[in-house]
Amino acid sequence: MTSHGATEASLQSPAGPSATGDEPEAVGDAPDATGGEPDAQARRMAAARGATRTLDRSPLHVPLLERFSALAAAAPEAVGPREPVDLYGNGVVATLEDEVARLLGKEAAAFFPTGTMAQQVALRCWAGRTGNATVALHPLAHPELHEGGALGAVSGLRTVWPTTERRLPTADEVRDFPEPFGTLMLELPLRDAGFVLPAWEELEAVVAAARERDAVVHFDGARLWECPTHFGRPLAEIADLADTVYVSFYKSLEGLSGAALVGPRTLIEEAKVWRHRYGGQLFQQFPAAVSALLGLRRVLPRLPGYVAHARVVADALREGFAAAGVPWARVHPERPHTHQFQVWLPYEPGVLSEASLGQAEETKTHLFGRWFPDGPPGLSVTEVTVTEEGLAWTADDVKEAVTEFVRRIPADGTRRG
Repeated sequence: MTSHGATEASLQSPAGPSATGDEPEAVGDAPDATGGEPDAQARRMAAARGATRTLDRSPLHVPLLERFSALAAAAPEAVGPREPVDLYGNGVVATLEDEVARLLGKEAAAFFPTGTMAQQVALRCWAGRTGNATVALHPLAHPELHEGGALGAVSGLRTVWPTTERRLPTADEVRDFPEPFGTLMLELPLRDAGFVLPAWEELEAVVAAARERDAVVHFDGARLWECPTHFGRPLAEIADLADTVYVSFYKSLEGLSGAALVGPRTLIEEAKVWRHRYGGQLFQQFPAAVSALLGLRRVLPRLPGYVAHARVVADALREGFAAAGVPWARVHPERPHTHQFQVWLPYEPGVLSEASLGQAEETKTHLFGRWFPDGPPGLSVTEVTVTEEGLAWTADDVKEAVTEFVRRIPADGTRRG
């Protein structure tokens, strides 16, 4: 059951809501979780894999056997030569849990096969402890868009929205919300609003407002790993604001799958009981755990560099569109908060998707992935991610790629206004 305490605006997900669970990580390149023609999907994947220049080489672009071999070759960086396989969460899974709890400054952690399960368990545990099954969150938060109504259908929780603006709620909106809630859930960053974050002082104030209402605070930190640059604070200090935090191992850290829930030891022990009840007590999960440990060692230290270069790319995109004569374009946020951000253009999504795909196929430069409708008719959005291969792009490289991309947009393409 859902009750919306704010006026509903146009709040669709630019990635498209997924009825099957987690949305694809890179909307332009990942398998289409919402359906679509297999031939078109295969064409997109082939173009992404064949590109010699890209801002983000997604692990999804790597063939299965190649990725499996790479994981086996790198495993000694994370586990010893005589390390046993895990059984129902011991061994390397327990090692991963201990490391994540330490990194985030919490008493304990529990590994989950999915973030959807981890957050449902966390929120229902808090509902039992607070005596209030209402969760305040944003309408663009992951559970509202990408989990098929699971919070209500599976866990008996009710959601309310302190705001419908495309940003996280303010302290006043939380403090003045007209009905009680047991948990305030904040997605950091709020992906479907453009990977946006509040200022550090704003986040502190929002958390304090929730505490004034005797609510607990849970962070959807699927992408928390990339937030320290924006906040100017280490991970543990950010996590310290919340009672519990969920983090993903595949969204930013390039792991195979999996998530962790961190928080007080007593709650984490309860969460492990619910994990079993939800079917998350898998017999063996060592490939996912090893890949997560490798992500913590290899990728996590590089994320600040990705965030810094995403800002260079964003500026170059903006300048490139202006120079190419595009009538209206927006990079959002103007100064990216993480290494991911949105680009909006005044053309139909099919026109832009075909231009992106043609550029990747013919020039081997993969600038943009798929585009999706957002806002008024004729306005489209895509997501840009900057990772290791993107660091090689100069601002001039980006502008050159923009010029080529715009050249491929038909002169009669539908434009806003």
